[in-house]
Amino acid sequence: MKKKIVILGLCTLMVCSCGKTIPKLENGNDAVVTFENGEKISIEELYNDLKNNFALESLINLVDKKILEEKYKDNLSSAEEYAASTIKSLEENYGENLLAAIQTYTSYTTVEAYKNYVYISQLQNQAREDYAKKQITEKEMKDYYEKNIYGDVLVNHILVTPNVKEDASAEEKTNAENEAKEKINTIIAKLKESENKKEAFNNLAKEYSEDSSTKEDGGSLGYINDGTLSSSYDEIIKNAFQLKDGEFSTEVITTELGYHVIFREASKEKASFEDVKDTILEKLANELLNKDATLSIKAMQELRKEYGMDIIDSEIQNQYAKYIQNSLAQAQKETN
Repeated sequence: MKKKIVILGLCTLMVCSCGKTIPKLENGNDAVVTFENGEKISIEELYNDLKNNFALESLINLVDKKILEEKYKDNLSSAEEYAASTIKSLEENYGENLLAAIQTYTSYTTVEAYKNYVYISQLQNQAREDYAKKQITEKEMKDYYEKNIYGDVLVNHILVTPNVKEDASAEEKTNAENEAKEKINTIIAKLKESENKKEAFNNLAKEYSEDSSTKEDGGSLGYINDGTLSSSYDEIIKNAFQLKDGEFSTEVITTELGYHVIFREASKEKASFEDVKDTILEKLANELLNKDATLSIKAMQELRKEYGMDIIDSEIQNQYAKYIQNSLAQAQKETN
């Protein structure tokens, strides 16, 4: 049977009172699709089907967009720019196949829909971070300050890398690594025997270090702190904080770059708590979000309540309640 399809716009919602107000379609019996034999699919049928299958996700997106755009008025341009740059990056990667890639790897059917998702996600991330920040106490921030915040330290290092060929066997790799570690231990032994540790370290860096950018300067990395260098140096910074000025590491320090011995030459007084308070709060909030998956759900749930969200349709309201309950249960499982 041939189908004749007629597309009509959904009508305006009309609210009527019967206990709790329920949205009704003014022309709900009008057809969205008609057939030659006189049968039809009405607006009411379409609405009910959408309500049962897709409405909740769409409704939550619409609700969150309205709330977030009101709450974060000053952040809208940056969120829009981020979404635009994301699409531009995808276009450079996929070219004319961008739409096909979006439809293949996401649930979105248009580029604009996916761009809107990225835009809303940026605003949601801000809401989640703000919610997490409210969970952090002043005491927690001060404890973190006392235990984890240090002044800049002036550090020198000597790097030794294992001499491993591309086609080396597992045994050859192990032997090369052990040889490199042994060289570091030899350097440490020479430092222990020296009277002038700074001078000895400078000379040993020039002799042994394989970091060509620092060896002629005694292995100097300059004044460093958390975030000063790439993550490759995190272990070096961690160990430097444990030393006193004029001390060197007595155990092999391993990083993705190779094996190191370090010398802490000098240090500066750490910043005041007030100066780094915001940075600490942001770090602890992000750590909390990564540790407790339920916070992301609770953040948006609280924001919707704060803005007085009231889902009039009782069926969708029940769907929303179950959605929150199931999302929290799943997030709790992931957290545990």
